[in-house]
Amino acid sequence: MHRPATEDNIRHLYRETIDDLYGLVSRRCDGDRALAEDITQEAWLRAVRAWYQDGLPDKPLAWLTTVAARLLSNHFRRPAELSLDASGGEPVSPDDEAVADRTARRSLVERALARLPGAQARLLEAFHFDRAPVGRIADSMGLSSRAVEGRLRRARQNLRKQIEADSTADGDEQ
Repeated sequence: MHRPATEDNIRHLYRETIDDLYGLVSRRCDGDRALAEDITQEAWLRAVRAWYQDGLPDKPLAWLTTVAARLLSNHFRRPAELSLDASGGEPVSPDDEAVADRTARRSLVERALARLPGAQARLLEAFHFDRAPVGRIADSMGLSSRAVEGRLRRARQNLRKQIEADSTADGDEQ
């Protein structure tokens, strides 16, 4: 059962979770502070709306983290937007080209992650994006470290297959 949301307990939860949520989101944004701030803010806006209507969840940070992960996934699924100059379509500077390349790679990985089974995607995100050690992941899943390492290996293989399929499909479209 959810407890009712009040302005005071939402304010308290905000102070209690904002640093952890922003830290998690910013690690996944590859240094893009504006994106990290936008995603964190949007996750909290959705939380406030939902929590006033449905009550507070038992694990508010987990709720916020799930919403933020979905917002990020949706953001990276969109085609990369390049900043182009007036001379006919070349990136403005080498820095812009590097950013565009990182954005395209990130988008490719996010699309591939979205098509993996949920448990595999969450495992890869925990290990690679959140930088959680295998031991902590194993404890949270009630598994041995060796079992988690095996699952990580299979999840990476599946991710690689998805990325290769996307890369081949993108090449066919061009």
